[in-house]
Amino acid sequence: MNHTSTAPRADVGIPMTALGLGTFRLQGQTVIDAVRSGLRLGYRHIDTAQIYGNEAEVGQAVAESGVPREQIFVTTKIWIESLSADRLIPSLRESLRKLRMDAVDLTLIHWPSPGNAVALKETLDALIEARQLGLTRAIGLSNFTVAQMREAMALVGAGELATNQVEIHPFLQNRAVVEAARSLGLHLTAYMPLAYGKVMTEPVMLDIAAKHGTSAANVSLAWLLQQGFSVIPSSTRPANQAANLDAPRLRLDDADMARIATLDRGERLANPDFAPAWD
Repeated sequence: MNHTSTAPRADVGIPMTALGLGTFRLQGQTVIDAVRSGLRLGYRHIDTAQIYGNEAEVGQAVAESGVPREQIFVTTKIWIESLSADRLIPSLRESLRKLRMDAVDLTLIHWPSPGNAVALKETLDALIEARQLGLTRAIGLSNFTVAQMREAMALVGAGELATNQVEIHPFLQNRAVVEAARSLGLHLTAYMPLAYGKVMTEPVMLDIAAKHGTSAANVSLAWLLQQGFSVIPSSTRPANQAANLDAPRLRLDDADMARIATLDRGERLANPDFAPAWD
């Protein structure tokens, strides 16, 4: 199962696959079981983060899965307290220790530094050094606004950043960021693609799902994939994980896409008090 996305290839290793397994809010044995079953079903892209508090469990599941490490694309994210030059690389080494890995495939700045307390150039320079040291094969952004994406691209150049991971789902279509990313040539990864399950009760999504003989969840994932994004739904149930793997085979028509476009209501689910000023 290797639905390759349009994300730039990492310097070494495998490309990011378009459909990954998110681990946000999953803890302890729950995340071990979720990653284990996901890998067994065919997922080859696992997304975690320092702040999730589950890197050790993700690493355990990967190590015990029987799937060769070089076949799995692993992403982690640097937390806001470790964005400075003196803390970023040590924090990434600690993540690697927990993950039981010599390197991750992608390391993201999880959130822009609140109040620009750490200059973006300092963080990006440290990330590039981490890549040069072989600790990560690619680097990227998460939760960056249009202006912040432009600043990052200006600092490091086109092609250096693998993705900007942002919240996108039918109720928050994030069009300004999408349009800017496309103009910059920056790939996007959509998190919370099912809006915490809200898409499964939306009448328009259910109607489109019935038309195609599928689920509203798959309609949401297919809608994102057809726009060229990677998606990282979280799921703990093997049946749901398996169902999500069918999404890349679903083709929505123009009428379906137009109907989903009407659902945008700016409903942002991830909005901590340190978030940037959103577009």
